[in-house]
Amino acid sequence: MSESFLINFTPQETRVAMLLNGVVQELHIEREHSRGFVGNVYLGRVVRVLPGMQSAFIDIGLERTAFLHVADIWFDRHAGEVQRPIEKILHEGQNLVVQVLKDPIGTKGARLSTQISIAGRLLVYLPQEKHIGISQRIESEEGRLALRERLHQLVPADETGGFIVRTMAERASNEELGADIAYLRKIWSEIKSRSVGAHPPLALYHDLNLAQRVLRDLVTPETEKIVIDSRENFQKLNAFASEYMPQVVSLLDHYTGERTLFDLHGVEDEIQKALSRRVDLKSGGYLIIDQTEALTTIDVNTGGFVGARTFDDTVFKTNLEATLAIARQLRLRNLGGIILIDFIDMESDEHRAAVLAELNKALSRDHTKVSVGGFTSLGLVEMTRKRTRESLAHILCEPCPTCSGRGEIKTSRTVAYEILRELVREARQFNAKEYRVLAAPSVIDLFLDEESQALAMLSDFIGKPISLQAETSYNPEQFDIVLL
Repeated sequence: MSESFLINFTPQETRVAMLLNGVVQELHIEREHSRGFVGNVYLGRVVRVLPGMQSAFIDIGLERTAFLHVADIWFDRHAGEVQRPIEKILHEGQNLVVQVLKDPIGTKGARLSTQISIAGRLLVYLPQEKHIGISQRIESEEGRLALRERLHQLVPADETGGFIVRTMAERASNEELGADIAYLRKIWSEIKSRSVGAHPPLALYHDLNLAQRVLRDLVTPETEKIVIDSRENFQKLNAFASEYMPQVVSLLDHYTGERTLFDLHGVEDEIQKALSRRVDLKSGGYLIIDQTEALTTIDVNTGGFVGARTFDDTVFKTNLEATLAIARQLRLRNLGGIILIDFIDMESDEHRAAVLAELNKALSRDHTKVSVGGFTSLGLVEMTRKRTRESLAHILCEPCPTCSGRGEIKTSRTVAYEILRELVREARQFNAKEYRVLAAPSVIDLFLDEESQALAMLSDFIGKPISLQAETSYNPEQFDIVLL
């Protein structure tokens, strides 16, 4: 499969699109004023310890205090230590070196860990650990044993720290592994020296920017090219790759065309589609995706697809096609947390098993950790996808000021009736000479036409005149009653 990355730079933000056979699969956006914090290391101060929740709030200098759970506090299992209650480990005012696991999302602060891990291209360095782990994506037992042996030879026995061998290391030379080890140890040495005698909150280490992380984390042997539309940043990435990952240099390409890079490859259109609730399938079926604070629901519908011989076949083929679209949309929109998929009901257990297998296969290319359950008694598929940063919709959008995120607004008639009730309340409380209604034009038009009699009857009932004033700046639900 042909895999490529498009990197679009502007002074305000960096955008990265990952394409597979020319189709956009992932979108990553990093804005200069709100860069992510995952991977950053801080010297923090314990603000509050909550024994009941076995958690603590840590000030690391962000807008909201960050959250540390006892399960994310490192202890030396190999030395026989046991996990202790958080109140026995931390106290208010204590200084603590922590790393961000999850960015602040919604109203939640960043999630922290005291187990530091520093990612390189080939290895992840765990300065507090002693063991060597191998990526689960390296499936060959022979290959795993060979990599472990090679790393034991490269790491002196008297030096502290453990490593996790990443998938990329499978084809790396000893010189490349050695260079990665030296680079990671140097970063950790700098973090330790900065923390000595420092006062919290203080940033000790910032992870790489988005474009650099793409080169480090997302580029695979299947990647054919990395296209960059900025000469300055092309040169910077070229220098970065030359020093840390020379095998990537040949993939870098500077785009100088007239059309913008994202327009040329249809990425801008894909971004707009990724913000829509409805996703059309090629067969005529469609998905409805609703994202809420607690979970995301995906509803599969046959729509206009009537191509199969029987209804069961139509349902089965629509569900199979939906699995590919669902896997792509999860990556494209970066949807995380609990996800419920409502496939079209299938009577056949064989069909259900095939759809579930196809879904797992489609999700296997996801870089983010995914866990899929089977069909529930209600015919839903439950799954989770690890959430480490805001979804695409949360980055690009905000709740509608008119509907406050409901997705619906009250009709003009509903607002008109609310105004009539409010006029009665105002008349009972205040003795004004006249009541003036300020509302959106659509509501005022209703009072001048279909509801004119109701307004006249109310005016007679309260014994005071009621005047109307259309306000084009008002949203459809907004109104005011002015006492004259």
